[in-house]
Amino acid sequence: MKISSVQFSPVLFEKDNNVNFIVSKINQINSDLIVFPELATSGYFFVNKDEIKKIAEPFDGDTRELIQKLSTEQNKAIVYGFPEIYNDHFYNSAAIIFPDSKYTRVYRKIHLFFKEKFVFTEGNTGLFNIHYPEWDLNLGTMICYDWRFPEAARTLALNGADLIVVPSNLITRIWHHSMPSRALDNHIFLLVANRIGVESRREDELNFNGMSVIYNCYGEVLNLAGPNEEADIIAEIDPTEARDKSINAFNDIFSDRRPNNYFLG
Repeated sequence: MKISSVQFSPVLFEKDNNVNFIVSKINQINSDLIVFPELATSGYFFVNKDEIKKIAEPFDGDTRELIQKLSTEQNKAIVYGFPEIYNDHFYNSAAIIFPDSKYTRVYRKIHLFFKEKFVFTEGNTGLFNIHYPEWDLNLGTMICYDWRFPEAARTLALNGADLIVVPSNLITRIWHHSMPSRALDNHIFLLVANRIGVESRREDELNFNGMSVIYNCYGEVLNLAGPNEEADIIAEIDPTEARDKSINAFNDIFSDRRPNNYFLG
């Protein structure tokens, strides 16, 4: 199957323009799975809840309805970040849209970064995989700062993920050192959809550093975008390659685990 990461610069507060861009890319890109950055519909740097409530929407809102229609018509899975309102709480969420809508779900970011803590509520969906039988794909999702916690990727892998997608708004200069380890340690494919551009609010300026990437099961780069360019990157993968965890005739990275010796407190 073909998987794609879309790197662009969502404009803060301009939901209609951002969604129109997402729609145009869905129509243009010939891939089975297309992944957009974190908070792709809204921009990132909200400073209070009054701001976000003007643009947040429920998971079953107009944007999901539109993207679901495109997904079903074009037989493409779509993952995009958006600010979600649910039960009077705001979540930094990812919509995971499959052509067959009964597999469509939402993931709410668990690990909140920087001033997100002033706006969003910690996610309550847990880490989960979706098995999509038409493509025999097991898909797990994290969002941005979730990458910093090896337990998150390991949980998805132990639950059967072949591919982990990571909608992101990454600003650090270190993530690309460790992110391939999430693929290597778990022998899974991993796709990062990062954004570009700058957002300045009050005394803070965030520079998003792009370099969206797709890794194979050994943490090797299959495709990589530049740090500042709008780009679509594509790779072809066989999800079943992620299911054999053996590294030789005697060792398997999952069956060799000894959880009784680990303290994960």
